[in-house]
Amino acid sequence: MTMKKALLLSAGLAALSTAPALAGGFAEPAQPPVTIAPAPVAPSANWTGFSVGGQLGYGDVSTSGPSLGGNDYTYGLRAYYDYDFGNFILGGGLQYDNTGIDLGGVTTLDSVTRLGLRAGVDLGQNWVYGTAGLAQARTSNPAVGDSNGWFAGAGYEVFVASNVTFGAELLYHEFDSFDLPGLEANATTASLSVNFRF
Repeated sequence: MTMKKALLLSAGLAALSTAPALAGGFAEPAQPPVTIAPAPVAPSANWTGFSVGGQLGYGDVSTSGPSLGGNDYTYGLRAYYDYDFGNFILGGGLQYDNTGIDLGGVTTLDSVTRLGLRAGVDLGQNWVYGTAGLAQARTSNPAVGDSNGWFAGAGYEVFVASNVTFGAELLYHEFDSFDLPGLEANATTASLSVNFRF
């Protein structure tokens, strides 16, 4: 056997001896660790500034001394200034609702004007608030007259565009200074609004 053949034979034997080690094939590369993206955070809205809007709702009125009552649609305008403190919002404004609620054929409630404050929790793109203030009811019968009073309730407002919000309010009112002696009225209104913020 020549030297050349001996070298080839030993090289072949060495290759056969390593064959079982390669039988499993190449090891798969380690997979990179899975990373989970953080949950998206809703952009925070700044509620500071003026807003004007329109509202549409429904009102229910009942009275005592005499006992009258009625209900009908309401519609009107609203204007507010709010200040955003971060987690808390405080504001004040004016609302005017026109209506034609018939009170037992004696008179109609023509309008309600409100001047009040509102305060609530800043939830980013929306907020929930309580509201209260002064109110005035106007009627169509001079013998019944008009009355000052108060209102209180709750509301919700949410941004639907960069400067547009939708809102909802539920308000309770009491009036007890009509010209007709002994007449007292309470009214509940529910309304939806569209507001433009500046």
